[in-house]
Order: sequence, then structure tokens, then C-alpha cells
Amino acid sequence: MSTEIKVPVLPESVADATILAWQKKPGDAVKRDEVLVEVETDKVVLEVPAPCDGVLVTIVADEGALVTAQELLGIVDEGAVAASPKVSAAAPAQAASAEVAASGGATSPAVRQMMAENNITADQVTGSGKNGRISKEDVSAHLAASGGSSAPTQAAQSAPAATAMPVPGDRTERRVPMSRLRARIAERLLEASQTTAMLTTFNEVDMQPIKELRAQYKDQFEKAHGVRLGFMSIFVKAATEALKRFPDINASLDGDDVVYHGFCDVGIAVSSERGLVVPVIRDAENLSLANIETRIGEYAGLAKSGKLGMDDLTGGTFTITNGGVFGSLLSTPILNPPQSAILGMHTIKDRPVAINGEVVIRPMMYVALSYDHRIVDGQGAVSFLKTIKELVEEPAKILLDI
Repeated sequence: MSTEIKVPVLPESVADATILAWQKKPGDAVKRDEVLVEVETDKVVLEVPAPCDGVLVTIVADEGALVTAQELLGIVDEGAVAASPKVSAAAPAQAASAEVAASGGATSPAVRQMMAENNITADQVTGSGKNGRISKEDVSAHLAASGGSSAPTQAAQSAPAATAMPVPGDRTERRVPMSRLRARIAERLLEASQTTAMLTTFNEVDMQPIKELRAQYKDQFEKAHGVRLGFMSIFVKAATEALKRFPDINASLDGDDVVYHGFCDVGIAVSSERGLVVPVIRDAENLSLANIETRIGEYAGLAKSGKLGMDDLTGGTFTITNGGVFGSLLSTPILNPPQSAILGMHTIKDRPVAINGEVVIRPMMYVALSYDHRIVDGQGAVSFLKTIKELVEEPAKILLDI
């Protein structure tokens, strides 16, 4: 009996998707709930499982094809058994190697790009993933073992030197299609810059009290809660307290209406192989520092493995981004519409500052608040950021709710 494989139902805000990679080819046996194909939307990668046990008969939509919700992807012959051709003892390994090489050795565009940039082919790298799939770590290990460069393939060795290696002075170019996520990020950033009255205000935070707090209680905190105490959870708590005092910062525009949210769903910008994603911590104002740290850790793991769902990324009333993890000293974060503001954290640097009339060296962090002037006045934005500064510099105020 033939069973259809279809594109999952997409959220209302997602119009279409792209076939990222097939995990099976026609004639392969499949098991119910086994991942058959990965479909990329502008937010997440969706895994489409096999609807039943059987054999994949037909692939209708090839990799790179644009598809919509409930569109036919392929057909599985339910209950069928895959043919087992007679092959030599070496054939299975050769076939597996050929399949990995034919697929580029990886389903991740980021991995394929990394291999292309380093002149590496799939047959040069040993994949540690399922069915020999190659990860970025595998490519990095290969580069480290080969001294940072890839040995040329047999075909390249036999080719003329002029075509095998670029000679000095060559002007090479490489063209790759923009990923759905990258295209969506570009669209959102352009929308924010063109449709909002965006301004940014700055301040600086003395991180010494937080560093002392962590040094004193980090071991007890981790033992009690099973998670490390980081800076982000403290900034999230400070932000939720400040959002209660300045509701304009926690508002959004809906047509000609301003919507004031009676809850704090805080988006945390997280870097992934596919680009920047912003999973949302729901009702952050009601969570403890340990709960927030746990959520952040879970989201970071899901982002790294590409397992974030649509529900994890939708909504949000306020966003925090931390360019400091990459060494950014100062930046102007761009709004995440329809939200009215975004907080930017940055790297911590020891700097001379005046305290009680004396110059001392303190670990300082610049913070930035970008806001939509259509909703938020300058006074409110400055006061909000000053409140963040005061709460972080005196963390006891967060615990005492003062």
C-alpha cells in the first residue's frame, strides 16, 4: 500500500519551506518515525518522519525545491521489504562511502561551506555522525591533522597546475545561495531599520559586585541547582524588574494600537550554525535565577543541534543579545519588531573609573538599549537602562524586589 509523505503543517507566519536534505534514497528501507527528510523554513529546520515501515519508492521534491504545507514529498510502499542484492564483502563499505561522498558528506550547508572554503572533499574527511555524516568538528579535526590545509585529491594531482591551484594574482569568486534563515534575518533587519524610529542609548555597568557574588556562591549554586550561575540570568531578572516599572519598554505596535503586555517573555539571542536565533523564555518574571539558567542551557543545546521548534522562537515581548561572548566592546543592537526595545550586553573590560573621588580599576561592561521612539520616549529609555545598571550593580535589590 502506498503512503504519502507530506510537508508538515507550517505556522501561519511561514509561507513555504525548502527541502534541505533527504536521509534516504529510493529503494531504501525505512522504519516508522525515522527521519526521512529535513525541511528548512525561515525560522527552524523541521524533520519529517516516515509515516510507516516500508520502502521509500519515490522522491517527488528534490533537495533545494521550494514547497508549501501539505505538499507531496515522496511515497513509501508500506510493508514492503528492500531488495538485498548480492555484493562482495567490500561493496557495502564502498557503497556507503559513495553515498556519503555523493551527498557532500553532510546535510548541513554550514559544513559544506566550511569544506568548500578549505578545498576539502567528502572522501577526505571521516564523518562521526549517523551514516557517516560529517560535522564541523570532523572538518576541524581533519584540518588540524593536516596542518590547516587539505591535501589535493587524486584528480587534482593529475590536473594541470594552472587549474589545480590558484596562482598568485588570481581573482577567485564563490557563489552560494543564501539560506532561508539568513534571508529572513536580512528581511527583518531591513524592516526594522526602515519602519521604526530607532534610537540607541548607552550606559556602563560595574560588574565587580556580580563577579564577587559568583565567586562566593557559584559552587553552592551549582550543587543546589545542577546548573552554573552566569551573567545572563542576572540581566534577565534585572530586565524583568525594570520592565515592570517601564511598561512602554515591554509594549509592541499592532497597527495603530500599542499593546502593553502584562508578562515578560524575554527572547535570548543565541548563535547557531544556521545563524542567529532568538528562543523565548516565557514568563521570565516568575522564574528564579536557576530556572532561567536551565532554560538558557536547554535552548543553547537545541540551537546547536538544530532542534529548536517554532513555539520556541515565536512571540517575545523583549529581547536581550550578548555580543560580549564574541568580544564586542560596543554595538547598537537592532530591534526585533514588533517589540519596542532590545538590550545589548558587551564584553567585560578592566578600566579605570572614579569611585568616591579615587581612580580604581574595575571590570566594566557597556550596555545599550535600542528602542522605537514611536512608543518609547527618551526619558523612559534612559531611565530603564539606568535601572538595569542599578539592579546589576546591587543584585540584592533583585532578590528583595526593591
